[in-house]
Amino acid sequence: MNIGQLSRRTGVPIDTVRYYEKQCLLPPPTRSASGYRHYEADDVLRLNFIRRAKALGFTLEEIRELLALSSDHDGDMAAIRSAATVKLVDVEQRLAELTRVRDGLRQLVDACPGHGALDQCPILTALGGEA
Repeated sequence: MNIGQLSRRTGVPIDTVRYYEKQCLLPPPTRSASGYRHYEADDVLRLNFIRRAKALGFTLEEIRELLALSSDHDGDMAAIRSAATVKLVDVEQRLAELTRVRDGLRQLVDACPGHGALDQCPILTALGGEA
């Protein structure tokens, strides 16, 4: 299949497919005599893997590591589980931080009447005050 067909089958834009090739996340495709890229079913699977891993928050470097681990057919799933656990801990920490930020913003918004002189604005006062 050509790059357009690969793109349609996986939902990954053509430019992104090319970028993943440059980043060595996808192996270099074979080329036709006229220079067109030719992809195989394994490329669809690999691109779907990359797309799903990205959707779960894995970085391209982490995806590269997951791909390397998955290609070791004699390996154990413990390494994959460990990588997923590390990502889960990271996501939980980010969620906790976002919750803290949300709660702080909620307090500021709730404290502000939304009208009146700026020098009486509790949001500006809180942001501009000394620590």
